[in-house]
Amino acid sequence: MPEPTPTIAPTAAVLELPETNLTEGCVTDYDPEIDYFPEKVTIVDAVGWTIEYHNNYKVITVPNPWRDADVQFQYVLVQCGTPPPDNVGDALVIEVPVQSVVAMSTTQLPHLAELGLLDRLVGVDSFLYINNEAVRAKIKAGELVEIGSGGQVNVEQALDLQPDLIMTYGVGNPEYDAHPKLLEAGLKVVLNSEYMEVSPLGRAEWVKFTAAFFNQEAKAMEIYDSIASRYREIAALARNVADKPTVFANRPFQGTWYMPGGKSYVAQLLADAGATYLWADDTSTGSMQLSFEAVFDRARDADFWLNPGNWKSLAEAAAEDERYTQFAAYQNGNVYNNNKRLNENGGNDYWESGVTNPHLVLADLIKIFHPELLPDHELYFYQKLEQ
Repeated sequence: MPEPTPTIAPTAAVLELPETNLTEGCVTDYDPEIDYFPEKVTIVDAVGWTIEYHNNYKVITVPNPWRDADVQFQYVLVQCGTPPPDNVGDALVIEVPVQSVVAMSTTQLPHLAELGLLDRLVGVDSFLYINNEAVRAKIKAGELVEIGSGGQVNVEQALDLQPDLIMTYGVGNPEYDAHPKLLEAGLKVVLNSEYMEVSPLGRAEWVKFTAAFFNQEAKAMEIYDSIASRYREIAALARNVADKPTVFANRPFQGTWYMPGGKSYVAQLLADAGATYLWADDTSTGSMQLSFEAVFDRARDADFWLNPGNWKSLAEAAAEDERYTQFAAYQNGNVYNNNKRLNENGGNDYWESGVTNPHLVLADLIKIFHPELLPDHELYFYQKLEQ
């Protein structure tokens, strides 16, 4: 008589672990043991935000949303189809991946474009200053809504849109900040503080911040790695130049000359481009408030003058104030402005795509200071001011 075959005790079903983040749809069969975010970002250069991953949610913290802020913001991004954690405190809970977004700064548009997410864009603060062609096409097609900005934001318009996410920024002044009114109305509002970063790459790395709300971490890592490696590659060209021309920037506004601080991202760009910034000894990360006389005293013999507001010619400078003609940079025709790419309303692409593409800004600066290092590069954001 044959031996009976032993029955094998049934084993627990093997967990099918996801290999990629869910960028469309929601989890249908939640298991608390599964890590739903196998693709994660790591932050390399930015210092203005942090991200922690848990199995079915991630926590983003913006500790210093504006200068001298006494408040921080925290966001709990929960994979849709899974339960939010208990005790989130004051944090705002947002389901991801986000399906519709309002962007309240033009600097956020390149993030959505690079990540292939412009189809999720349903609104902006204003149409006027946008350069991105794909976004302008959406405006022309009637696919976007303006909700206004600052204290004048149209809350009703925002509520009508019912977006999953509104991305804005804050400066700590109720006149200019839209988020208090929008949050009060129950909308999901997130503060992006890329402008607070003190390095060009730190500002660009906020593409990862945006990506986290769409579970697009893998793509953001790829985008940023490409930008950062190109930036470092170009910076290496200018690192050891023997001749580093002297440079100053900006022009007075209502009697005050706002000069970039010696530890600002502008100062970093100039150093990486092989220039000697005349205020590099300063330790501030924002702007210094100087008089015309203080600037003239230090910069009268400087080799280059950059970013003088909205001028498009040297004649405009002379017409505004004859004293500008006394700077050596003016007399030698070495005044360059970052306003080559303007739309019909004066919207400057330097402040739009330039933030996400600091390697292009750096290439322009190196072309200006050391043209022999990048012989084939054509100025992209910058133009030389002629008479």
